[in-house]
Amino acid sequence: MKILVPVKRVVDFNVQIRVKGDGSGVDLARVKMSMNPFDEIAIEEAVRLQEAGKATEVVLVSIGPAEAAETIRTGLSMGADRGILIRSEAPVEPLAVAKLLRAVVEEEGPGLIILGKQAIDDDSNQTGQMLAALLGWAQATFASKLEVDGAYFKVTREVDGGLQTVRLKGPAIVTTDLRLNEPRYATLPNIMKAKKKPIVERAADLYGVDLAPRLEVLRTTEPPGRKAGVKVKDVAELVSKLRNEAGVI
Repeated sequence: MKILVPVKRVVDFNVQIRVKGDGSGVDLARVKMSMNPFDEIAIEEAVRLQEAGKATEVVLVSIGPAEAAETIRTGLSMGADRGILIRSEAPVEPLAVAKLLRAVVEEEGPGLIILGKQAIDDDSNQTGQMLAALLGWAQATFASKLEVDGAYFKVTREVDGGLQTVRLKGPAIVTTDLRLNEPRYATLPNIMKAKKKPIVERAADLYGVDLAPRLEVLRTTEPPGRKAGVKVKDVAELVSKLRNEAGVI
């Protein structure tokens, strides 16, 4: 079974985001970029399945600028076998991403697609679901556990009421939650090996997908600053403020 793992290049989660002065978006100048953390979890799960003999190949695919090749290279150093970069200098919205991924799926023929439940830059949480709809595949989102049983996948999902376990018939799509695993650190030997692993680069327009944005960002603003707290002299005053001022009880 071949596993396809889409990965995205995003602003590193440790970076303090700055909004442009005109409110047109986030300032990306001289900002550290890295792989979306949920995608790291997806790669880790795919590599573990391969190490367990459940998968024969792990293929990474990323959609973005030339620099996204380094994101793929990071995934290759974690154990993936090869990568595909679909070049697009302009941002691509989730529906267009799903359509491009569908084209890659038709070329590669994977039995399982694992991807992060969302990207930390736009938090859309849409690509996995849209791709499943386009392909007509079974899907399980917010996975905290994944087991492979022949042609079937048993997935434990994190839902509002607790945990839900579903059984999917492959091919299938699984989106990862934080508690699925702990991604490994790439060792120096694996980083050196990753430099020799192939990355195929293709232009996005070769797939005939309309990449024109359907959403217009009107304005980007920073969240309001946190207000200073107040001290109370006893529990009675605390309860009073929570009930009469905050309205939480």
